Amino acid sequence: MLKKVVVAGVLGFIVLAVWTFVVNGLLGFNSSINMRRIENEAEVYEVLKDSIAEPGRYVCNPAVEGDAGYPGNEPVFSVLYSGMGHGTAGRQMLIGLVLYILAPMIGALLLSHASNRILSSYLRKVLFFTIIGLLFAIFSDLQKYGIGGYPLRDALLLGVHSIVVWTIVGLVIAWRIKPAEAG
Repeated sequence: MLKKVVVAGVLGFIVLAVWTFVVNGLLGFNSSINMRRIENEAEVYEVLKDSIAEPGRYVCNPAVEGDAGYPGNEPVFSVLYSGMGHGTAGRQMLIGLVLYILAPMIGALLLSHASNRILSSYLRKVLFFTIIGLLFAIFSDLQKYGIGGYPLRDALLLGVHSIVVWTIVGLVIAWRIKPAEAG
């Protein structure tokens, strides 16, 4: 049973890696949302470097207008500083790889312990993973929308991406996990 779960998890990892390469690497999905360029980046970078020393998430509000508070139509900016630079990219990629292996493996393990009613239907097994994607979309991606966060369009795109990627991973894992393998 464990071997079947591991094989299914590895297949899910391969699908996840290929999906990520195509969607982010070739089509630029992630960079179109998370890596937009600022026209005067050099000046903004210097101001941020001089102003922010500690890692964290910062909000930059417009000036308060007397007793009226913040002006309603002025933008609010969010700045995220992890405390790392480009030199840590290799370590970050290694952590990402481990997470990409663990996530489908955990999903396969969870599915292997599902009821026979779920395990007896390929569609239900795939929907099991679609629901995992929906949970990520609701509790992670859509939570990023708001003041100092993502615009609604980007949060929705991230949510749809989570649902689609987990459904595709589910297509492969559902193919490998069968009712007879349930403990």
